[in-house]
Amino acid sequence: MFAEERQQKIAELVAGSGRVSVTLLAERFRITTETVRRDLAALENAGTVRRVHGGAVAADRFSTTEESVNDRAIQRPDQKSRIAEAALALIPRSSAGSVLIDGGTTTEVLADMLSRRAANDPLGDTERELVAITHAVPIAGKLSNVPGIALDVLGGRVRGITQVAVGQATVEAAGRLRPDIAFIGTNGIHASFGLSTPDPEEAAVKAAFVHSARRIVVLADSSKLDTETLVQFASLKDLDTLITDSEPGPELAAALEEAGVDVVIA
Repeated sequence: MFAEERQQKIAELVAGSGRVSVTLLAERFRITTETVRRDLAALENAGTVRRVHGGAVAADRFSTTEESVNDRAIQRPDQKSRIAEAALALIPRSSAGSVLIDGGTTTEVLADMLSRRAANDPLGDTERELVAITHAVPIAGKLSNVPGIALDVLGGRVRGITQVAVGQATVEAAGRLRPDIAFIGTNGIHASFGLSTPDPEEAAVKAAFVHSARRIVVLADSSKLDTETLVQFASLKDLDTLITDSEPGPELAAALEEAGVDVVIA
């Protein structure tokens, strides 16, 4: 394969997945890592990709890049459904408890599934209601007035782009809680940088969620793997479980194993 043809295919892979690693490209095209780096350098000079540690991302993908919740809702629907279904299985049907559901499109799918399950199979005993806590407006809408679910909404200033409450009041409210499970969304999960998100205020709320819950379950489709955004809000050691739709790359997989994180492939 000529270099120009290979570079075109690499550009297509980056456009499709948002990020590629040097190791993956070397294996896919059966070339050396040095050749991959030369290809990525040529593509970066052409303005097609942007090189990052261990690989490359789309040229317009920066640490502060953030799509609206409406735009993200239509992306990767099958993967998000599988991830949400695996997360739903972690919420017992027959006992009371408390769950915290972070904002995000995958967690919103989880809330929708939880609402439908509760409506079809209500506990029928208000003393055994599941307490669901969220700061996300769309998730609160899905869980309100559902039999068997007692909804607790954390207030604050709502960010329009993600439709979640942020600010000191939200952080303080989260700090006063100790839910059984927190289902957390993330914009990136990286071997050395951990979990991150573009906005500092959202990062502060997510960090409070991570520190408050007894069990931390992260829902992240494969486009978030090996990705860093601007603000770290948790390390891998803070996590109990990662639910994703494909196997993490070697470096991230090793870091997750070292941190003791249970990885579930949905």
